[in-house]
Amino acid sequence: MNSPSIFNEQMVLDVMRQVIDPEIGCNVVDLGLVYGITIAGAKVTLQMTLTTPGCPMSESIAQGAQWALLGIEGVEEAEVQLVWDPPWHPSMMTETGRAATGMR
Repeated sequence: MNSPSIFNEQMVLDVMRQVIDPEIGCNVVDLGLVYGITIAGAKVTLQMTLTTPGCPMSESIAQGAQWALLGIEGVEEAEVQLVWDPPWHPSMMTETGRAATGMR
């Protein structure tokens, strides 16, 4: 029998704030790059995008996201899905992201 998850979506978002887009210098949550989180038992699936489809750091950012997810207590499997629809736009950033990037 599976035990209930000891982590939740907010914990996932908090950990994803440690993942920084190195070209912009802001975390992926405040940049508005996280599109969805699915928790199924001990597995987390994260849907995220990048600021541009040709982002040269895409593999590095996705790998960093996966490592961050696997660092959450109770997570045994983490999948990061890069998606491009809808396309990212600066309006998706949080106020914190806008402040960090100077896009107020």
